[in-house]
Parts: sequence; structure tokens; C-alpha cells
Amino acid sequence: MTLRVLAIGDIGNILQTLRKYTKAEIHIINFFKDGAGIFTYEKDVETFPNYKVKDHLKRVNEIADDFDVCITMGTGERIAYLADLNYSVFYVGRDIDAPRFVKNSKEEWFTEPLHTLNFLERLFYRKCFENANFHLAYTWVFEHLKKYTKNGIKLDMMPIDTSIFNTNPAPLNKSKNKFIFFSPQRMGKPKGTDLIWKALPLCKSDFEIMQVEWFDVSTKEELKIKDELIKTKPKQVKFIPMISREDMAKYYNFADAVMGNMRIGTYALIELEGIFCKKPILQYTNKNMKIFSGTTELNSPMLPTSNEPAEIAKVIDKIVEDKNFRDELFEKEYSFAKQISDPELVAKWWDNFFLQIHQKYPKIKKNTPKINMKFRLTLFLIGNRLYFKKFKNLLGIN
Repeated sequence: MTLRVLAIGDIGNILQTLRKYTKAEIHIINFFKDGAGIFTYEKDVETFPNYKVKDHLKRVNEIADDFDVCITMGTGERIAYLADLNYSVFYVGRDIDAPRFVKNSKEEWFTEPLHTLNFLERLFYRKCFENANFHLAYTWVFEHLKKYTKNGIKLDMMPIDTSIFNTNPAPLNKSKNKFIFFSPQRMGKPKGTDLIWKALPLCKSDFEIMQVEWFDVSTKEELKIKDELIKTKPKQVKFIPMISREDMAKYYNFADAVMGNMRIGTYALIELEGIFCKKPILQYTNKNMKIFSGTTELNSPMLPTSNEPAEIAKVIDKIVEDKNFRDELFEKEYSFAKQISDPELVAKWWDNFFLQIHQKYPKIKKNTPKINMKFRLTLFLIGNRLYFKKFKNLLGIN
């Protein structure tokens, strides 16, 4: 039997990569494509036509009976809850380190809340969380998930689409006259851009950073940080426009190394993509974070192991100036990445997980009593009506 999986939301194209390798058939519905989504979404994925929750719910209800399992990312959780599905939630970032069900929730490196929801809105999102069958989270995100559940599933294995991220793309039509770091990640405190900015004036080597001009700007505080980062941009940093996902490998291969995250203490997709394009990675590693491939504990070789600007600068200089160091670092990183990012190995874990879900919850629909479903919808509607403009925008009421 081939399991059919409905995926609502796909952050970072993780589920898109998985569906190329799993035995299960995964159908993805992603959220309305605008802004960065135009560049980062895969082209062959269904997207909701707008931001209206009523239209999201209508579409999911139309097709839900065609599937055996539901997995959600981001605000897909609320759609699955309103559609009365058996669903599991996969967290990769802000949806659990600053959850909507916590009053004035904020990330640890900010002073301004990311969410300022009223009591009924928070109650609604608490119900969304509690009704999920399973909660999964990546390495550093799991540290936040475990605050809210004792049954969370920690994942360290991230699938990389090796059909895209390899050493065989068409060459990038661009000249190069010095050592180049490529940094495709968004800029902001969560990525440690402020720490990189402090480190660069301490560097003694000659290099350039191709930094995609893409910022975290969800709050007024982040907007101020954006303005400050632009104002204080070090001389080594050269902004480049957003890049489509299909062209990313050209830039990885053009560069000599990849500049990764300097704050969270572990890898994300860009670091692993860069490794599969055969480039050494600069990324802060917190040695207190445990990494597992299956049941085998691994030690991440990525450097530096301190995110103090002086330490970041030292590793940058060694990567630029010492080829032996650079090559040895890459070999260690590549060996590590193959153990945690081989897409077929990761897909095998997910196939087993989907089977586990289906065996425990054979039907995707829960058949919750109608009165309870009316309560869910009423809670959502009233909570949003307290902020009438938001209510109109979400539900498409003119």
C-alpha cells in the first residue's frame, strides 16, 4: 500500500525534497506565493490562491478524503485543526520558539514580541497545538518544543535535494578576483548577522561576501535592525539580489566557501546545501547540542565553536588563507553531512513515521462532533473579530 500524505505548508522546501525520495506520495499545498516565496518556492507545488483562511479551509476539505496522513508546517496547523484532520506538526523555527499560544511571545534575542494576540486567539492556537497527534522539531527548535510537550520528536537529519545541490550546475557568468564567501541566508539577529558584522573588521585576510539582500522584518525592532545592518555594512559585504532556488547551486559552486548561521549553534539547510556543492562551511557550533543520525550520536565538525566576533574572525582568516585547513575542514563536514542529509536515508525514516501515523490513526478525518467543530470556528472568528481589520483580511470579508 502506498500512503498518500497531505502536507499543508512547506518551509524551506523540506517536504518538497522528501517527496522526491519517499515511497509515500506527498501532495504539498503551500501558502500564497509573494515576496521571498517567488524565489524560494519550488515551481511544481500547489499554492493557495490568497491569504483567506476560508479559502484555505475550503480547498483542504475538498481533497482531504483522498489522503491517509496529514503533516503541517507553519500556519498549516490551524487549517488542519479547522478541517478536523488527524495531523502532525513539524516545527523548524518561529512557530514554536515564539508560539502564538503564549502571551506576547518573543524570541530570546529580541525585546519586542513577535505575536501580540488576544486571549481568544491564544486559546485557539493552544487548541491547535494540543490537537496534533505528533510534534516534531529540528535540533535547536526542539529545545523550545520540549517546554510545551514531553512527547516531542527530535530530528537532526535534514534531507538535501542532491539533484539540485551538486557540483554540476551551469557556470555562473560572473568574474572573481578574490576569495568569495556565499551567504544566501536572511539577515538578522536569528542568523547572527550582527555578530558577523562585528567580526569582519577584525579580519586580516582579503575576501568578499556575496550576501543575498534579504532581511528578517516581522516587527518594528527587526526593521530597526535591518536599517542598522545596512548602515553599518562592512566593506567586505556585497549585496546581491534574491536568487531562485533553481539557480542557488550556481552560486554555491562559484564561491570558495559558505557563510552560515552564527547564532543558533547548529546547521540549517544552507550549510548542508553548500557542503553537497563541495564547499567548506563557516557556521557556529554549540557543542552542547546533541546530534543524532538514527541512534548514532555525531559531533558536528563545523567551526567556530564560539560565536564571539574575535573567534569568528580567526576562523574566517584560516579558511581564506590556509588551503590545507580549508580542505581538511571540508572533508570532515562532508563526512558529517552524508550521515545526516542523505535524502534516501532521511526518506526512509519519514516513510516509517508515516506508516506509524497511519497505523495509529487509520483515517485522516477525526469526525469530531459538530458542536465541537462549531466551537473551534467560533473561537477563531471571535478572536479575530476583536481585531476587525485582521478579521476582514484573513477571511476575505469586504
